Amino acid sequence: MMSKEALLNTALMALLLLVPLGAWFADEPFLITLTTRAVIFGIAGIGLNFALGLGGLVSLGHAAFFGLGGYVMGVLAYHAQTYTSLMTWPFELPGTTAMTIIWLVAICLSALLALGIGALSLRTSGVYFIMITLAFAQMLYYFAISWPAYGGEDGLSIYVRNRFVGLNTMDPIQFFMVCYGLLLLVLGLVWAMARSAFGLALGAARQNEERVRALGQKPQRLYLTAFVISGAITGLAGALFADLNRFVSPTMFSWQTSGEIMIFVILGGVGRVFGPVAGAALFILLEYSLGGLSDYWHVYLGAILLGVVLFARGGIYGLIAGREVAHD
Repeated sequence: MMSKEALLNTALMALLLLVPLGAWFADEPFLITLTTRAVIFGIAGIGLNFALGLGGLVSLGHAAFFGLGGYVMGVLAYHAQTYTSLMTWPFELPGTTAMTIIWLVAICLSALLALGIGALSLRTSGVYFIMITLAFAQMLYYFAISWPAYGGEDGLSIYVRNRFVGLNTMDPIQFFMVCYGLLLLVLGLVWAMARSAFGLALGAARQNEERVRALGQKPQRLYLTAFVISGAITGLAGALFADLNRFVSPTMFSWQTSGEIMIFVILGGVGRVFGPVAGAALFILLEYSLGGLSDYWHVYLGAILLGVVLFARGGIYGLIAGREVAHD
């Protein structure tokens, strides 16, 4: 018999699939785009949740990876569409509009950035770790603003969406299916890693570092590995988000973006594999419904978030499926 959480996972993924399919039949592309945003934000939330939920690493700098993924997409697509090269010496690097190549570059560069940030940030802990990760993201934010070659503060527009083999990605439903497929893949990978020897060791380090050391493991190495994986997943989400909007700007690096990704995790449930997906879907629903009532809809969001923190600390999943964290 399926557990409450497994049933909730199934219902959530079915809903995310049925809503855009229904919108497609009803010729409502706007709803498809909204659901696609929820899926992409869900991937970003999964990335942060891997470090936060499993490793206990509270990061306010994940916008660094989200923004980097976006700029990878923007820069590569820009050079491909303008028939120019990124570099001419010592060898020529052309741009590309192939999604798979863009994703690979975004994942690799985000992982490298996470490795550098994590290696320095993990020398600290607690509030110092939070502030250092935030500082790195803000550094990249101001760098992007002062980067005139790619739009500076105004950002960079891409005329057409990038290519995926056999699909017309300008069709909202086809682009949604690409993002939904990636969401399923990321969920499967995170679910498997959470149950692997690495995932169990990381969870143990979060609870008691001394016992993990006694078993011959190095907590810092576990944390750094989790942070790199987390950054790579979030970078992928950034590339997808920029492709969805066909636009990239420095705001993807901003602290508000890091805060929103954190909200997805808190609303859905910290430590739950599917929690950030539910949190992202709820965030988009609130933005759509409350945003039509008032320009200050974030006030209502803040009240809801406060209620979750005070009375439903396990988020939506904790409220419905119970407080025990199960990575199902």
